[in-house]
Parts: sequence; C-alpha cells; structure tokens
Amino acid sequence: MESLLNILYIGRSIESINELRTHSDVSVIQKSNTLEAANYLKLGNKPHAVISEIYLSGGDGIEMHKWIRDRAEFDRVAFILVSYEFKEDLFKTAFNERIDDFFVLPFSSAESIVGRIRFLVEFRNKYSLVSYVDTSQDLKYSMPVSKRLFDLLVAFSALLCLSPILLIVVIAIRLESRGKVYYISKRVGREPFDFYKLRSMRVGADKELKSLAKDKNQYAVNSEQSEIDFSLPCPECAKLTDLTSCSPILHIGSHNICDYWYNVQKREVAKSKSAFIKISDDPRITKIGKFIRNTSIDELPQLINVIKGDMSIVGNRPLPVYEAELLTRGVMSKRFLAPAGITGLWQVELRGKGGVMSEEERMRLDNEYADHFIGNNYSFWYDLKLILRTIPALFQKDTV
Repeated sequence: MESLLNILYIGRSIESINELRTHSDVSVIQKSNTLEAANYLKLGNKPHAVISEIYLSGGDGIEMHKWIRDRAEFDRVAFILVSYEFKEDLFKTAFNERIDDFFVLPFSSAESIVGRIRFLVEFRNKYSLVSYVDTSQDLKYSMPVSKRLFDLLVAFSALLCLSPILLIVVIAIRLESRGKVYYISKRVGREPFDFYKLRSMRVGADKELKSLAKDKNQYAVNSEQSEIDFSLPCPECAKLTDLTSCSPILHIGSHNICDYWYNVQKREVAKSKSAFIKISDDPRITKIGKFIRNTSIDELPQLINVIKGDMSIVGNRPLPVYEAELLTRGVMSKRFLAPAGITGLWQVELRGKGGVMSEEERMRLDNEYADHFIGNNYSFWYDLKLILRTIPALFQKDTV
C-alpha cells in the first residue's frame, strides 16, 4: 500500500472531490475559495498537492498558484489547474505560468489522476530548486542598541582620524586616471541601499565583468551544462511505447520539450550558476587601486554607510543585486537576518586563508553569523573578537 496522499481541492465540484475520495490512498481537504485556501495553508498545513479550479470566488486558480509559488515552504507542493472545458488560451497561460499540470473536468478516473499527482509530487521533491528552511519561527532581527552605539562611535572616530589618509588617496586616484574618485553601486543588505567605495578600477570596468566571470570567478562552479539543450531526448519519454510524452509539451520559441525534461535540465543549469562573483587578481584594477584594496583603504567610505544606518561595522557582506537575487529564497535567505557589515565572519576567514574559499563555505559562514542575531543570541564580545581578527587580515597579497 502506497503512502497517503494529502490533497487540497479548491473549488465546488462535489463530483470531482467525491471521485478523488474513492481512492483508498487519498485524503482530500476541500476549500471553496482562495481566501479559505490561503488561510488553511497559513496555519502550517502542507498538502502534497493542490488541485484548483480556474474560476473561484475571490480570485482564480492562476492567482492561487502565484500565491503558493511566492512562498518557499510550498515549493514541493504540486499544483494542478482544472477547468470544466478546454480552452487553448487558458492551457497556454497555465504552462507559461509553470503550473504543473492542467486537466478538464470531470476526471477520467481517480486512478489516473492520483497516479499523475504522485508523479508530480515525486518530481517536485526530487528536482526542486529550493532548499527550504522554515524562517517563520523565532527568526526575528532587530539592531541591538549597544551595537548601534558602537557603530556610530567607531565610524565617526575612524573618519576623523583617517581623513588625512583619505585626502591623500583621493588625490592619488584622481592623478592616475580620470573619472570620479568614489564608486557607488546598489547593494542589498536587509534592504537595498547605495554602497560607497573609493574607486580602485579603471572607468567602465563594470562592462567587463561578464567576460571575466567566465574564466576568473573564484566561486565558479564546474558544470558541463550551462544552458538547456532542446536537442537532447527525454529519457522518460523514451521509455514509453506509444507516441505520448511523459509530461505536457512546452513550446519555447521554435522548440518543443516535455515539462519533466525541461525542469530536469533547468535544475542542472541552475547548479552551474554561481551565486557569488569574485575575480582574483582582477586586471581591471589600477595601480593605486591595488594598493588601497590590499590595505582595505577602499572600504573606508563605507563608514558613511554605517553612520547612515545602511550597514554595521560587523555583519554579512552586502551583495550586488545580481547575487542577492539568487539567495532570496530557501536556506540562504537566512543570511539577510543579519545586518550588512564592513567586516564579518567570512571576510576574516577568507583573508586568513589567502583569499581561497568555496561558495558553499561562504554561504555556511554567512548563515553562521546570521544565527548570531536569531532570538537573543547577540553578543557584543563576539563582534569585538571578529574586529580584532580583522586587523591582521587587513593586509593581503591577493586583490580579492
């Protein structure tokens, strides 16, 4: 006997619900509309699959699908859209929205629909792109008063003491190359903000990042597949004796590919994309830029970010938008529970190891520091210890 399959049915088709309930391995919970369904799911209920009628009171099935997919805790829940009649536009819309499957009521048989649901559930559990961690319980962040006061004291004092050095460096940058002596970019900490640094690269360096990242990214992942290959045959479809496919056919541009094989390849492509980009011995760096990077002088304008409240002295490094977009769901989203910082755990470890660190290790260290802020775990002395460890790590050989 197979394990019990828990299904949330959203809609009013009593015939369909009763048909599902005839199957001995199925438990069906029925909700009439999107509001009832959302409230049921918010209570922590996690069905294996959701079957939703397209037309619902208070919304529709496609909107319900978007609501579920916006919440990482339901990433492994299969979603099936059903309608009382087949409409080609609706069918295309459903698969453009990445809905798992589409059926026309009434079901042909409970056995066939339950078999299909089990396949979809197994697929989502095996090939989900999200490693989920429940961040709803006791994962609240607030800046401790002692930390904020320490940040302000250090930032103001450092700017006052180091202003002569900053003036000399600003003049040197301006003499070596034309352009602004400072650099502003959008970064993501707990919220997006303008991030300040002294310019250490030649003007227009941002345009060269994509080509350099292919060959010199310190966090690059070795993978044979960097894009979806539509010419590769689906191994599951090949097992079928008739001309049908193992899952619905997707029409992407001029290519046709089954939904199962598309998602399997999509997962492999995602593995090949590194969340972080860090160029070792970056050729875009100027002569004075190499000096201020190796001595971390280029980071000094971030003291202004600290005073503004965008950052803290100690925290997780704020990320460029393209990196943050890859880390806003699942396990790595926990890193954003900590403040953005000038220095922190992974920076100390990275520089202490001569700039050699895997992406997985950096992710682990970011989360480890975030744990420092969950509940009442904050310790001023822990931050102070990281600051003291930063001092000998400031001077490094590699410009990373």
